[in-house]
Amino acid sequence: MRLTERDHEILLHIHRHRFLRSDHVTSLLPGSERQILRRLQRLYHHGYLERPRCQIDYYHSGSRRMVYGIGMKAAKLLNQETSIRRSPPDWQYRKRIGRLFLEHALLISDFMVRLEIACRKCQGIRLLTEDDLNLPDSVQVGRNPFRWRVSIPGGPDCTVIPDRVFGLEQTDGTRTWFVLEADRGTMPVTRQSLERSSFRRKMLAYQTTWAQQLHHQFGWQRFRVLTITTGAERIRAMIEACRRLKHGQGVFLFADANGVRGQSEFFSLRWHTVRSGQFAGLLEPNLTI
Repeated sequence: MRLTERDHEILLHIHRHRFLRSDHVTSLLPGSERQILRRLQRLYHHGYLERPRCQIDYYHSGSRRMVYGIGMKAAKLLNQETSIRRSPPDWQYRKRIGRLFLEHALLISDFMVRLEIACRKCQGIRLLTEDDLNLPDSVQVGRNPFRWRVSIPGGPDCTVIPDRVFGLEQTDGTRTWFVLEADRGTMPVTRQSLERSSFRRKMLAYQTTWAQQLHHQFGWQRFRVLTITTGAERIRAMIEACRRLKHGQGVFLFADANGVRGQSEFFSLRWHTVRSGQFAGLLEPNLTI
């Protein structure tokens, strides 16, 4: 097949998001929805896109939109034709991923697609992606430059890998960077030991990153940790764990994933803070730490 300009746009979007449903793609691109769906099918049948096999069972009712990931042919093409220096870390294994991994990936994609569309509609706000950072060569190594080690005081050494990194730039040039954590409730909020994974250990790793200013290696003056999760009860448990941190509590904001989906005006969403009854928006300039 001969690739069109729209095909390249489709491939770039899916490459950046790792996995997208067909309705994600049609919402990101202008033009006929039917034509875009046809191009998705052709790109799949010609080996440029993959469909994770686990969705066959997960979406057995036929009511869900098809999920696409980048194929090997497209990965090679994009590495040759663009300045992309790294491929998503899992592209070779897309056919073999499990259902829980796919659900987690789609939760991330759903948030990021809604954010991108909201930035398009909101004058004066520009979405900054990981590619907008001029990282030094010492950082741009491996498959994911946003991966770092921290030593939690009184605890273990941990590797921090955000689910996604993005920034918001306002008309006055102010930039705020965010790391996204998509939580589906499969990890305990707290454990007795920090040697085992928990959301509290993850918060401690981010707190240590903030306290030791490890984020400066990426050129960030400040950052916020956004957590989208499964419901109000889970948020309450996370906030309670966050309150036990000695400092840096204001770095963390929490939201219900269903609330994000149901919010027609994305930037009107009020995020939970650790302070009882107090909320914050992503565009508020002075989020107290």
